[in-house]
Amino acid sequence: MLDYSLVENLLTPAPDDAMAQVVNVRSYSEDEIADLMLKRGTLLTKADILAVLEVYREVIDDLVADGSAVNTALMHISPSIAGVFNGLGDSFDPARHTIKVNLNQGAALRSAAGRIKTRKVQVADPIPYIVEVKDVLSGSTNDHLTAGGVVQMRGSRLKLVADDPTNGIFLLPIAGGAEVRLAVVVENKPARLIVMLPADLAAGEYHLEVRTTYTTSPKPTHTVKAGRFNKTLTVG
Repeated sequence: MLDYSLVENLLTPAPDDAMAQVVNVRSYSEDEIADLMLKRGTLLTKADILAVLEVYREVIDDLVADGSAVNTALMHISPSIAGVFNGLGDSFDPARHTIKVNLNQGAALRSAAGRIKTRKVQVADPIPYIVEVKDVLSGSTNDHLTAGGVVQMRGSRLKLVADDPTNGIFLLPIAGGAEVRLAVVVENKPARLIVMLPADLAAGEYHLEVRTTYTTSPKPTHTVKAGRFNKTLTVG
């Protein structure tokens, strides 16, 4: 069952439009997936399953690193190059071009998506909701960020309490490590935040999270509410 609530839609001109926000999503690790596979009945042990999953991941990782495409029932993986080339005589330059790995759902996932049942729920505790993240320097939306650049976020309930140290905008490295607080806030409004990124921001993939004690009320509460953007953002 897929739970969802409705929030204000800031992407359309109609004032009463709403959009779905998925909530209460359960996340499963490989270890938990292995346990579920055992429950279906198999002669393999859990250690065998985890070993096969690890080899499977390593093989796909090597194929992608070699520039190959991978097509399975679950997913289609293909490489592409982003960036502008200066004529047909130009060559790939890591400073100007980026290799992207594109993932699209395969037939099995398309079939699974068609079987999802939904349930509308009421979210009693409103949280910040990020609709769009735009890298002003590159023009990229919901994808890349540029170290030292400016980022514009659109959404709802985003306003920060400027003098409260528990409030802020954070980048969380997916690979692990210390979170990065974006301290330079250029614009601070409920529907829009504009911030500057540190010039020394390390390359990698990040989650973006807004933490604030503002909600739908004009006055701040004493409880920090955190809202995380639902797409991965890449620096470098």
